[in-house]
Amino acid sequence: MEKLYIIMVGLPARGKSTIALRLYEGLSAEGINARIFNNGELRRTHLGPDSSLPDFYHPDNAEGRIRREQLAQINATAARTFLAENGQVAILDATNASRSRRDFLRARFDNHPILYVECINDDDELLTLSIERKTRLPEFSHLSAQEATSSFLERIDYYERIYSSPSDEGCYLCVDTLRNRILAERIPARIPYYIHIRELLVSDWIRELYLARHGESLFNIEGRIGGDAPLTERGRAQAAALAGHFHNKHVPYIFTSLRLRARQSATPISEAHPEATVIHLNELDEINAGICESMRYEDIRRELPEEFAARAKDKYHYIYPGGEGYMTMHERVERGFRKALFLSGGQPGIVVIGHQAVNRIILSLFLFRRTEDVPYIYIPQDQCYHIVATHRKKLLELVRFEMP
Repeated sequence: MEKLYIIMVGLPARGKSTIALRLYEGLSAEGINARIFNNGELRRTHLGPDSSLPDFYHPDNAEGRIRREQLAQINATAARTFLAENGQVAILDATNASRSRRDFLRARFDNHPILYVECINDDDELLTLSIERKTRLPEFSHLSAQEATSSFLERIDYYERIYSSPSDEGCYLCVDTLRNRILAERIPARIPYYIHIRELLVSDWIRELYLARHGESLFNIEGRIGGDAPLTERGRAQAAALAGHFHNKHVPYIFTSLRLRARQSATPISEAHPEATVIHLNELDEINAGICESMRYEDIRRELPEEFAARAKDKYHYIYPGGEGYMTMHERVERGFRKALFLSGGQPGIVVIGHQAVNRIILSLFLFRRTEDVPYIYIPQDQCYHIVATHRKKLLELVRFEMP
Protein backbone atom coordinates (compact mmCIF):
# COMPACT_ATOMS: atom_id res chain seq x y z
CA MET A 1 0.00 0.00 0.00
CA GLU A 2 1.42 3.39 -1.03
CA LYS A 3 1.76 6.06 1.66
CA LEU A 4 2.16 9.84 1.49
CA TYR A 5 2.57 12.84 3.78
CA ILE A 6 1.11 16.14 2.52
CA ILE A 7 2.49 19.13 4.40
CA MET A 8 0.50 22.34 3.97
CA VAL A 9 2.52 25.57 4.03
CA GLY A 10 1.34 29.18 4.06
CA LEU A 11 0.62 32.27 6.10
CA PRO A 12 -2.64 32.44 8.09
CA ALA A 13 -5.91 33.11 6.20
CA ARG A 14 -4.54 31.94 2.85
CA GLY A 15 -6.90 28.98 2.42
CA LYS A 16 -4.76 26.11 3.71
CA SER A 17 -7.54 24.44 5.68
CA THR A 18 -9.96 24.74 2.76
CA ILE A 19 -7.45 23.05 0.46
CA ALA A 20 -6.68 20.41 3.09
CA LEU A 21 -10.40 19.64 3.40
CA ARG A 22 -10.76 19.44 -0.38
CA LEU A 23 -7.86 16.99 -0.58
CA TYR A 24 -9.28 14.90 2.23
CA GLU A 25 -12.80 14.73 0.76
CA GLY A 26 -11.56 14.16 -2.78
CA LEU A 27 -9.11 11.42 -1.86
CA SER A 28 -11.65 9.76 0.44
CA ALA A 29 -14.17 9.70 -2.42
CA GLU A 30 -11.60 7.72 -4.41
CA GLY A 31 -11.38 5.13 -1.65
CA ILE A 32 -8.05 6.45 -0.37
CA ASN A 33 -7.76 6.44 3.43
CA ALA A 34 -6.79 10.04 4.25
CA ARG A 35 -6.87 12.07 7.43
CA ILE A 36 -6.22 15.71 8.37
CA PHE A 37 -3.97 16.55 11.32
CA ASN A 38 -4.73 20.19 12.15
CA ASN A 39 -2.37 21.98 14.54
CA GLY A 40 -4.86 24.79 15.18
CA GLU A 41 -7.59 22.44 16.38
CA LEU A 42 -5.09 20.69 18.62
CA ARG A 43 -3.91 24.04 20.01
CA ARG A 44 -7.44 25.21 20.79
CA THR A 45 -8.24 21.92 22.50
CA HIS A 46 -5.09 21.80 24.66
CA LEU A 47 -4.37 25.48 25.32
CA GLY A 48 -7.69 27.29 25.03
CA PRO A 49 -8.24 31.01 24.30
CA ASP A 50 -4.90 32.15 25.75
CA SER A 51 -3.20 30.74 22.67
CA SER A 52 -5.14 33.17 20.46
CA LEU A 53 -3.21 36.13 21.89
CA PRO A 54 -0.52 37.45 19.51
CA ASP A 55 2.32 37.14 22.05
CA PHE A 56 1.90 33.37 21.89
CA TYR A 57 3.31 33.53 18.34
CA HIS A 58 6.08 36.06 18.93
CA PRO A 59 9.38 34.58 17.65
CA ASP A 60 11.11 35.64 20.89
CA ASN A 61 8.50 33.98 23.13
CA ALA A 62 10.40 30.87 24.19
CA GLU A 63 7.50 29.37 26.16
CA GLY A 64 5.10 29.86 23.25
CA ARG A 65 7.60 28.32 20.84
CA ILE A 66 8.04 25.28 23.08
CA ARG A 67 4.28 24.76 23.29
CA ARG A 68 3.87 25.08 19.53
CA GLU A 69 6.67 22.57 19.01
CA GLN A 70 4.99 20.18 21.44
CA LEU A 71 1.75 20.40 19.48
CA ALA A 72 3.62 19.81 16.23
CA GLN A 73 5.26 16.76 17.83
CA ILE A 74 1.87 15.37 18.90
CA ASN A 75 0.38 15.75 15.43
CA ALA A 76 3.51 14.40 13.73
CA THR A 77 3.42 11.31 15.94
CA ALA A 78 -0.28 10.83 15.24
CA ALA A 79 0.27 11.19 11.48
CA ARG A 80 3.15 8.70 11.48
CA THR A 81 1.08 6.23 13.50
CA PHE A 82 -1.85 6.65 11.10
CA LEU A 83 0.31 5.71 8.12
CA ALA A 84 1.97 2.88 10.05
CA GLU A 85 -1.46 1.31 10.41
CA ASN A 86 -4.00 1.42 7.57
CA GLY A 87 -3.71 5.09 6.59
CA GLN A 88 -2.60 6.09 3.12
CA VAL A 89 -2.40 9.93 3.09
CA ALA A 90 -1.70 12.08 6.16
CA ILE A 91 -2.40 15.79 5.64
CA LEU A 92 -0.53 18.10 8.04
CA ASP A 93 -2.60 21.30 8.21
CA ALA A 94 -0.59 24.13 9.77
CA THR A 95 1.40 27.16 8.69
CA ASN A 96 4.69 25.18 8.73
CA ALA A 97 6.17 28.55 7.89
CA SER A 98 9.78 28.15 8.99
CA ARG A 99 12.52 26.04 7.51
CA SER A 100 13.29 24.67 10.98
CA ARG A 101 9.73 23.36 11.38
CA ARG A 102 9.90 21.64 8.00
CA ASP A 103 13.33 20.21 8.86
CA PHE A 104 11.76 18.71 11.99
CA LEU A 105 8.88 17.19 9.98
CA ARG A 106 11.22 15.85 7.30
CA ALA A 107 13.30 14.08 9.93
CA ARG A 108 10.17 12.69 11.57
CA PHE A 109 8.65 11.57 8.26
CA ASP A 110 11.62 9.67 6.89
CA ASN A 111 9.61 6.54 6.10
CA HIS A 112 7.37 7.77 3.25
CA PRO A 113 7.39 10.48 0.52
CA ILE A 114 6.50 14.07 1.42
CA LEU A 115 4.64 16.53 -0.79
CA TYR A 116 4.70 20.20 0.24
CA VAL A 117 1.67 22.28 -0.82
CA GLU A 118 2.21 26.03 -0.47
CA CYS A 119 -0.97 28.16 -0.42
CA ILE A 120 -0.74 31.79 -1.46
CA ASN A 121 -3.19 34.59 -2.11
CA ASP A 122 -2.27 38.15 -3.07
CA ASP A 123 -5.74 39.71 -2.84
CA ASP A 124 -5.66 42.31 -0.01
CA GLU A 125 -9.44 42.73 0.11
CA LEU A 126 -9.94 38.99 0.32
CA LEU A 127 -7.35 38.77 3.10
CA THR A 128 -9.28 41.42 5.05
CA LEU A 129 -12.53 39.50 4.62
CA SER A 130 -10.79 36.24 5.58
CA ILE A 131 -9.46 37.81 8.77
CA GLU A 132 -12.97 39.04 9.62
CA ARG A 133 -14.21 35.48 9.19
CA LYS A 134 -11.38 34.06 11.32
CA THR A 135 -12.01 36.51 14.16
CA ARG A 136 -15.57 35.20 14.53
CA LEU A 137 -14.20 31.86 15.73
CA PRO A 138 -14.91 30.96 19.39
CA GLU A 139 -11.25 31.43 20.35
CA PHE A 140 -11.70 35.20 19.84
CA SER A 141 -15.05 35.46 21.65
CA HIS A 142 -13.41 37.06 24.69
CA LEU A 143 -12.15 39.94 22.52
CA SER A 144 -13.93 42.80 20.81
CA ALA A 145 -14.03 42.73 17.01
CA GLN A 146 -11.28 45.37 16.82
CA GLU A 147 -9.11 43.56 19.39
CA ALA A 148 -9.57 40.26 17.57
CA THR A 149 -8.57 41.78 14.24
CA SER A 150 -5.50 43.47 15.73
CA SER A 151 -4.53 40.23 17.42
CA PHE A 152 -4.80 38.23 14.21
CA LEU A 153 -2.84 40.82 12.22
CA GLU A 154 -0.04 40.67 14.79
CA ARG A 155 -0.06 36.89 14.48
CA ILE A 156 0.37 37.18 10.72
CA ASP A 157 3.21 39.67 11.20
CA TYR A 158 5.07 37.23 13.46
CA TYR A 159 4.67 34.42 10.94
CA GLU A 160 5.90 36.70 8.14
CA ARG A 161 9.13 37.26 10.09
CA ILE A 162 9.98 33.56 10.05
CA TYR A 163 8.34 32.61 6.74
CA SER A 164 10.39 30.69 4.22
CA SER A 165 8.88 29.31 1.04
CA PRO A 166 9.28 25.54 0.56
CA SER A 167 10.04 26.10 -3.13
CA ASP A 168 13.41 24.37 -2.77
CA GLU A 169 11.94 21.21 -1.24
CA GLY A 170 12.15 17.98 -3.21
CA CYS A 171 8.43 17.60 -3.99
CA TYR A 172 6.57 20.88 -4.09
CA LEU A 173 3.39 22.54 -5.40
CA CYS A 174 2.44 26.22 -5.12
CA VAL A 175 -1.29 26.93 -5.35
CA ASP A 176 -3.20 30.17 -5.92
CA THR A 177 -6.10 29.38 -3.59
CA LEU A 178 -8.45 32.03 -5.03
CA ARG A 179 -8.14 30.99 -8.67
CA ASN A 180 -7.40 27.27 -8.13
CA ARG A 181 -4.22 27.48 -10.17
CA ILE A 182 -0.93 25.68 -9.72
CA LEU A 183 1.70 28.40 -10.03
CA ALA A 184 4.78 26.24 -9.62
CA GLU A 185 5.60 22.59 -9.13
CA ARG A 186 8.59 20.35 -8.68
CA ILE A 187 7.80 16.64 -8.85
CA PRO A 188 11.12 14.92 -9.51
CA ALA A 189 9.92 11.37 -8.86
CA ARG A 190 6.73 9.37 -8.80
CA ILE A 191 4.53 10.58 -5.95
CA PRO A 192 1.64 8.39 -4.76
CA TYR A 193 -1.82 9.72 -5.67
CA TYR A 194 -0.32 12.72 -7.47
CA ILE A 195 -2.78 12.54 -10.39
CA HIS A 196 -5.70 12.74 -7.95
CA ILE A 197 -4.08 15.53 -5.92
CA ARG A 198 -3.32 17.72 -8.90
CA GLU A 199 -6.88 17.36 -10.21
CA LEU A 200 -8.31 18.34 -6.83
CA LEU A 201 -6.10 21.42 -6.53
CA VAL A 202 -7.22 22.89 -9.86
CA SER A 203 -10.91 21.99 -9.51
CA ASP A 204 -13.71 24.12 -8.11
CA TRP A 205 -15.09 22.46 -5.01
CA ILE A 206 -18.74 23.31 -4.53
CA ARG A 207 -20.47 20.92 -2.18
CA GLU A 208 -23.79 22.75 -2.40
CA LEU A 209 -24.57 26.25 -3.63
CA TYR A 210 -27.80 28.06 -4.44
CA LEU A 211 -27.70 30.83 -7.04
CA ALA A 212 -30.74 33.13 -7.01
CA ARG A 213 -31.72 36.36 -8.68
CA HIS A 214 -33.12 39.19 -6.58
CA GLY A 215 -36.90 39.52 -6.41
CA GLU A 216 -38.90 41.80 -8.64
CA SER A 217 -37.84 45.44 -8.30
CA LEU A 218 -39.59 48.68 -9.12
CA PHE A 219 -37.36 49.07 -12.18
CA ASN A 220 -38.31 45.59 -13.36
CA ILE A 221 -41.97 46.49 -13.67
CA GLU A 222 -41.09 49.85 -15.24
CA GLY A 223 -38.81 48.15 -17.76
CA ARG A 224 -35.76 50.16 -16.69
CA ILE A 225 -32.22 48.82 -16.59
CA GLY A 226 -29.64 49.06 -13.83
CA GLY A 227 -30.24 51.56 -11.04
CA ASP A 228 -30.73 50.82 -7.38
CA ALA A 229 -34.49 50.43 -7.10
CA PRO A 230 -36.14 48.64 -4.12
CA LEU A 231 -38.21 45.49 -4.30
CA THR A 232 -41.89 45.64 -5.12
CA GLU A 233 -44.50 43.91 -2.99
CA ARG A 234 -44.25 40.93 -5.31
CA GLY A 235 -40.45 41.05 -5.03
CA ARG A 236 -40.69 40.91 -1.23
CA ALA A 237 -43.01 37.92 -1.55
CA GLN A 238 -40.48 36.23 -3.82
CA ALA A 239 -37.74 36.90 -1.27
CA ALA A 240 -39.90 35.40 1.48
CA ALA A 241 -40.58 32.35 -0.70
CA LEU A 242 -36.84 31.94 -1.36
CA ALA A 243 -36.20 32.06 2.40
CA GLY A 244 -38.88 29.41 2.87
CA HIS A 245 -36.95 27.09 0.60
CA PHE A 246 -34.15 27.07 3.20
CA HIS A 247 -36.46 26.45 6.16
CA ASN A 248 -34.88 23.13 7.14
CA LYS A 249 -31.46 23.74 5.62
CA HIS A 250 -28.20 24.97 7.09
CA VAL A 251 -27.14 28.31 5.59
CA PRO A 252 -23.64 29.32 6.73
CA TYR A 253 -23.03 32.13 4.20
CA ILE A 254 -25.12 34.51 2.11
CA PHE A 255 -23.40 36.57 -0.58
CA THR A 256 -25.07 39.47 -2.39
CA SER A 257 -24.14 42.51 -4.43
CA LEU A 258 -24.18 45.99 -2.94
CA ARG A 259 -27.46 46.82 -4.70
CA LEU A 260 -30.54 47.44 -2.56
CA ARG A 261 -32.72 44.89 -4.34
CA ALA A 262 -30.19 42.10 -3.75
CA ARG A 263 -29.68 43.02 -0.10
CA GLN A 264 -33.44 43.18 0.47
CA SER A 265 -33.83 39.76 -1.13
CA ALA A 266 -31.31 38.33 1.33
CA THR A 267 -32.96 39.79 4.43
CA PRO A 268 -35.65 37.11 4.96
CA ILE A 269 -33.02 34.37 4.73
CA SER A 270 -30.63 36.07 7.15
CA GLU A 271 -33.48 36.74 9.59
CA ALA A 272 -34.45 33.06 9.51
CA HIS A 273 -30.79 32.00 9.81
CA PRO A 274 -29.13 34.38 12.30
CA GLU A 275 -26.05 32.13 12.32
CA ALA A 276 -25.40 32.93 8.64
CA THR A 277 -22.65 35.36 7.71
CA VAL A 278 -23.85 37.93 5.15
CA ILE A 279 -21.19 39.40 2.84
CA HIS A 280 -21.80 42.05 0.17
CA LEU A 281 -19.37 41.98 -2.77
CA ASN A 282 -19.24 44.80 -5.32
CA GLU A 283 -18.00 42.31 -7.92
CA LEU A 284 -21.54 40.87 -7.91
CA ASP A 285 -23.15 44.22 -8.82
CA GLU A 286 -25.32 44.23 -11.92
CA ILE A 287 -23.96 45.40 -15.27
CA ASN A 288 -23.19 49.14 -15.42
CA ALA A 289 -25.30 50.49 -18.28
CA GLY A 290 -23.36 53.77 -18.52
CA ILE A 291 -25.33 56.49 -20.29
CA CYS A 292 -28.29 54.09 -20.52
CA GLU A 293 -28.50 53.54 -16.78
CA SER A 294 -32.10 53.71 -15.50
CA MET A 295 -33.48 54.09 -19.03
CA ARG A 296 -36.24 51.94 -20.50
CA TYR A 297 -35.40 49.88 -23.58
CA GLU A 298 -38.02 51.71 -25.63
CA ASP A 299 -36.37 55.00 -24.61
CA ILE A 300 -32.99 53.69 -25.79
CA ARG A 301 -34.56 52.58 -29.07
CA ARG A 302 -36.03 56.06 -29.62
CA GLU A 303 -33.25 58.29 -28.26
CA LEU A 304 -30.15 56.17 -28.99
CA PRO A 305 -31.10 54.05 -32.01
CA GLU A 306 -27.49 53.28 -32.99
CA GLU A 307 -26.75 51.94 -29.53
CA PHE A 308 -29.95 49.92 -29.51
CA ALA A 309 -29.08 48.35 -32.87
CA ALA A 310 -25.46 47.63 -31.89
CA ARG A 311 -26.58 45.88 -28.71
CA ALA A 312 -29.17 43.81 -30.56
CA LYS A 313 -26.56 42.71 -33.11
CA ASP A 314 -24.02 41.37 -30.61
CA LYS A 315 -25.27 41.46 -27.04
CA TYR A 316 -22.26 39.72 -25.48
CA HIS A 317 -19.59 42.00 -26.97
CA TYR A 318 -21.63 45.20 -26.84
CA ILE A 319 -20.42 47.74 -24.24
CA TYR A 320 -22.69 50.50 -22.97
CA PRO A 321 -21.02 53.91 -23.53
CA GLY A 322 -19.51 54.89 -20.22
CA GLY A 323 -20.38 51.50 -18.79
CA GLU A 324 -19.83 47.78 -19.23
CA GLY A 325 -20.84 44.82 -21.32
CA TYR A 326 -21.00 41.10 -20.69
CA MET A 327 -17.52 40.74 -22.13
CA THR A 328 -15.92 43.36 -19.88
CA MET A 329 -17.73 42.37 -16.68
CA HIS A 330 -16.96 38.66 -17.00
CA GLU A 331 -13.63 38.87 -15.19
CA ARG A 332 -14.90 40.85 -12.20
CA VAL A 333 -18.01 38.65 -11.78
CA GLU A 334 -15.93 35.47 -11.87
CA ARG A 335 -13.55 37.07 -9.38
CA GLY A 336 -16.46 37.87 -7.03
CA PHE A 337 -17.84 34.36 -7.36
CA ARG A 338 -14.45 32.83 -6.56
CA LYS A 339 -14.18 35.14 -3.56
CA ALA A 340 -17.49 33.74 -2.32
CA LEU A 341 -16.22 30.18 -2.74
CA PHE A 342 -12.96 31.02 -0.95
CA LEU A 343 -14.63 32.79 1.97
CA SER A 344 -17.20 30.03 2.47
CA GLY A 345 -14.37 27.57 3.05
CA GLY A 346 -16.00 24.80 1.04
CA GLN A 347 -19.04 24.58 3.31
CA PRO A 348 -22.36 23.35 1.86
CA GLY A 349 -25.52 25.44 1.78
CA ILE A 350 -24.01 28.65 0.38
CA VAL A 351 -26.49 31.18 -1.05
CA VAL A 352 -25.52 33.75 -3.71
CA ILE A 353 -28.09 36.39 -4.61
CA GLY A 354 -27.15 38.26 -7.76
CA HIS A 355 -28.65 39.85 -10.84
CA GLN A 356 -29.69 38.72 -14.28
CA ALA A 357 -26.45 39.45 -16.16
CA VAL A 358 -24.29 38.51 -13.17
CA ASN A 359 -25.98 35.14 -12.72
CA ARG A 360 -25.75 34.43 -16.43
CA ILE A 361 -21.98 34.83 -16.27
CA ILE A 362 -21.72 32.62 -13.16
CA LEU A 363 -23.84 29.92 -14.80
CA SER A 364 -21.72 30.08 -17.94
CA LEU A 365 -18.83 28.75 -15.84
CA PHE A 366 -20.79 25.50 -15.51
CA LEU A 367 -22.94 25.40 -18.65
CA PHE A 368 -20.07 25.90 -21.13
CA ARG A 369 -22.25 28.01 -23.44
CA ARG A 370 -20.91 29.79 -26.48
CA THR A 371 -20.14 33.37 -25.50
CA GLU A 372 -22.81 34.75 -27.83
CA ASP A 373 -25.41 32.64 -26.00
CA VAL A 374 -24.54 33.77 -22.46
CA PRO A 375 -26.88 36.84 -22.53
CA TYR A 376 -29.82 34.53 -23.14
CA ILE A 377 -29.44 32.10 -20.22
CA TYR A 378 -32.73 31.85 -18.32
CA ILE A 379 -32.62 33.65 -14.95
CA PRO A 380 -36.08 33.61 -13.30
CA GLN A 381 -37.05 35.43 -10.13
CA ASP A 382 -39.26 32.67 -8.72
CA GLN A 383 -36.68 29.86 -8.99
CA CYS A 384 -33.05 29.33 -8.05
CA TYR A 385 -30.22 27.21 -9.38
CA HIS A 386 -28.84 24.42 -7.21
CA ILE A 387 -25.18 23.68 -8.02
CA VAL A 388 -22.85 20.90 -6.94
CA ALA A 389 -19.41 20.67 -8.56
CA THR A 390 -16.74 18.31 -7.32
CA HIS A 391 -14.36 16.10 -9.28
CA ARG A 392 -16.86 13.21 -9.02
CA LYS A 393 -20.21 14.95 -9.24
CA LYS A 394 -21.57 17.74 -11.44
CA LEU A 395 -25.15 18.86 -10.76
CA LEU A 396 -26.99 21.94 -11.95
CA GLU A 397 -30.74 22.05 -11.51
CA LEU A 398 -33.39 24.75 -11.50
CA VAL A 399 -35.47 24.60 -8.32
CA ARG A 400 -38.85 26.29 -7.96
CA PHE A 401 -39.75 27.67 -4.57
CA GLU A 402 -43.36 27.96 -3.48
CA MET A 403 -44.87 31.43 -3.36
CA PRO A 404 -46.88 32.20 -0.19
